[in-house]
Amino acid sequence: MDLSSVGRIVFIVGMVMVVAGGLLWLLGKSGLPLGRLPGDLRFEGQNLSCYAPVATMILLSILLTVVLNIVIRMLNR
Repeated sequence: MDLSSVGRIVFIVGMVMVVAGGLLWLLGKSGLPLGRLPGDLRFEGQNLSCYAPVATMILLSILLTVVLNIVIRMLNR
C-alpha cells in the first residue's frame, strides 16, 4: 500500500468524522428528546447511577439502517 492510498483513506475517514460530528451537533441543537425517550432505562441508587438508552439505540439503529440501505441502493445503480 503506497502513501497516496493511505492519505486518501485518512482523508475520507476524517471527512466522515466531520460530517458525523456536524450531524450530532445539529441533533443536539434541534431539541429532540434523544436520550430521554420513554424506553430509556435509568436506575439510581444512593451510590450508583446506571443509564441505558434502549429506545434511543433502537430508533437510531432503524434510522441508520434505512439511510444506509438507500445509499447502498443508489451506489449500486
